[in-house]
Amino acid sequence: MDLATLIGIIISFVSLVGGFLLEGGHGDMLVVYTSMIIVFGGTIGATMSGFSFYELKVLPAAIRALLFHKLPSEPAVVQQIVDLAEKARREGLLALENQIEEIDDQFLKKGMQLVVDGADPEVVRSVLQTEIYSIQERHRIAQDIFEAAGGYAPTMGIIGTVMGLIHVLGNLTDPDSLGPAIAVAFTATLYGVCSANVVYFPIAARLKNISRKEITIRLLMMEGITALQAGNNPLIISEQLVAFLHPKEKQQALEHSEQGSETYEIS
Repeated sequence: MDLATLIGIIISFVSLVGGFLLEGGHGDMLVVYTSMIIVFGGTIGATMSGFSFYELKVLPAAIRALLFHKLPSEPAVVQQIVDLAEKARREGLLALENQIEEIDDQFLKKGMQLVVDGADPEVVRSVLQTEIYSIQERHRIAQDIFEAAGGYAPTMGIIGTVMGLIHVLGNLTDPDSLGPAIAVAFTATLYGVCSANVVYFPIAARLKNISRKEITIRLLMMEGITALQAGNNPLIISEQLVAFLHPKEKQQALEHSEQGSETYEIS
């Protein structure tokens, strides 16, 4: 469970509210239900109008991915593919059939199944590329939804403030209530700007980051699968795949691969 996003949002809210209270404000001044209805209701409605119900169904999965999604370890994936390549080179591709069921990742499992079934290299790459494109599109929809909400929220806040000011200006007979009424009106702008920059845009950025990392891992898997199918030497495959790794992980992965292949002749 990655709590970085949740912790970041909490820190932002605590900082904003804490600063307001330290300036002498009162917590109840920030709670205005009419402003909440206008801003959050308006933002939800405007965002929904730009997407279909089918697209909106990705939101629960996006929230789960935000908090619970755990990506495969890139060095572990490299080593797994190299181990499979070594076995295939010693015993043939059909020897991998029994190991396919042990693969947890569905993308890697699908690619290896295609290889064992004897699919053409072009077909294997085409199927995997299509799968990667499908993953990108699903991720993009969730990102677009939160970015759209982040764009609408400040505008809804301004609309709420204008509506509040109209109400204030329509009741100028009581000068004593003018100041508090204007303050209440501006809470709508506060809700809109804060929700956009503390919640919606950070969530969209986090989803983009998760998507970028996952696509990188899928590309690594695809290159490893096609190299294995081509019969490349495991050490060569390892060298090829570590290019996807962070510099700090590259040397460790190469050393591990070389240690695992000390008795394996390069041919």
